[in-house]
Amino acid sequence: MAYKKMTAEEAASLINNDDLIGFSGFTAAGCPKVITVALGKRAEEEHAKGNPFKVGIYTGASTGDSIDGVLSRAHAIKFRTPYQSNKDMRTELNSHGAHYFDLHLSELPQYLRYGFLPRPKFAILEACDITDDGKIYLTSAVGIAPTVARLADQIFVELNKYHPKELAGMHDIYEPADPPVRREIPVYAASDRIGVPYIQVDPKKIVGVVDTNLPNEVGGFTPSDEVTNKIGENVANFLSSEIKAGRIPTSFLPVQSGVGNIANAVLGAMGANKDIPPFEIYTEVIQDAVIGLMKEGNVKFASGCSLTLSTPALEEVYNNLDFFKERILLRPQEISNNPEIARRLGLISINTALEADIFGNINSTHVVGTKMMNGIGGSGDFCRNSYLSIFTTPSTAKGGNISAIVPMVSHLDHSEHSVKILVTEHGVADLRGLSPVQRAETIIDKCVAPEYKDLLRKYLNLGQKGHTPQNMSAALSFHDAFNKTGDMRNVDWTEIDSQAK
Repeated sequence: MAYKKMTAEEAASLINNDDLIGFSGFTAAGCPKVITVALGKRAEEEHAKGNPFKVGIYTGASTGDSIDGVLSRAHAIKFRTPYQSNKDMRTELNSHGAHYFDLHLSELPQYLRYGFLPRPKFAILEACDITDDGKIYLTSAVGIAPTVARLADQIFVELNKYHPKELAGMHDIYEPADPPVRREIPVYAASDRIGVPYIQVDPKKIVGVVDTNLPNEVGGFTPSDEVTNKIGENVANFLSSEIKAGRIPTSFLPVQSGVGNIANAVLGAMGANKDIPPFEIYTEVIQDAVIGLMKEGNVKFASGCSLTLSTPALEEVYNNLDFFKERILLRPQEISNNPEIARRLGLISINTALEADIFGNINSTHVVGTKMMNGIGGSGDFCRNSYLSIFTTPSTAKGGNISAIVPMVSHLDHSEHSVKILVTEHGVADLRGLSPVQRAETIIDKCVAPEYKDLLRKYLNLGQKGHTPQNMSAALSFHDAFNKTGDMRNVDWTEIDSQAK
């Protein structure tokens, strides 16, 4: 090999305070795993000496604990974007230990190219193979790797033997030109290949290669339960009815699905529904459910940005690469999440809401309006541009103390104009073509938990006259009651009632 082999510690020693780093990977799949651990130790050592040591980090989405967890616990992050899901990172962001700005995932690569954000000095990429002429073959995800590899001054490669070299060919690397010379992105079906299977860089930029042999840090997903299974069943039955009504083609449409146990339950229910034909996936995260459906013949092809799989599911893929390489394609997130392609392909978009309000607005990010949970991720990329935008959520949380459906969302990520369908375990609210009052009545009737229906109907009746009958004095009363008593049902509208009378 033409490149210098080095240890993780040697690589970390070349990174200094205030440097900016871009990483490969998307979720905990395909992320570097050792240089950042050494960097965290170096930060702790510098802090112990009284020296500042923080770096700015650009990622595809969330990462493994070896990046977000280690660097958060070392207080080594100056700023972070975009999506994250690590507990320690969340603590650091909400305590203002690090700056964080949320961003639609499809936008970050072009933000960097446009100069909206400072370019990274370093790129750290995980690869399954590398050639002397600068071809880098990624592992189980792509993320922003092509863009940061091109923009960075120096590149470190973690050559991870856990991922077989035979992965080469599963990736489709394509970076669009910038305006004013950008052309259409020529993806007309989920299976279309438009790029090359590797990232091409100037070999002189690769300053070091670190050998590793480590699995991804993808944790197991929470198993499906009665609630998530019912949500999945409701979504599948709704889509089946749309086919019968002629609003979805009988050949069906490509599906985009979010991350987590609800998404897995929804995909499983769709695969089990005999009225839904075998379908294609065009999404960001390929999860365990997709692999099972593919083996059963219910998913014909899956285009995504990452293989975010449990260890057994990933090993299943690696042990049967001849089968799966014909059915899976991994793209940069700028392509997997691209609004142009979502609109062209007519995606059925299914994402999870943290909370919704009775008028159809969605909060995907903030707990009680202030504390960042994970981030907006790709939900905005898809929902605004999809053929059919569906949001799912359990109707309650914390044993019923929290209603996921409230008078007004405490933080707005997706407005009523982008949300077509809302689904809970209780039913499906079809919001297409409805006025605000009609949407509220439909959501309360179809989706709200029984113990909250009367409260939300009363709130609607307290609404001030206008097209959208909100009551500004009571709009956040559910959240206020939870903050004060730990239970949203303990709302006190005595003063508002007296004013109304």
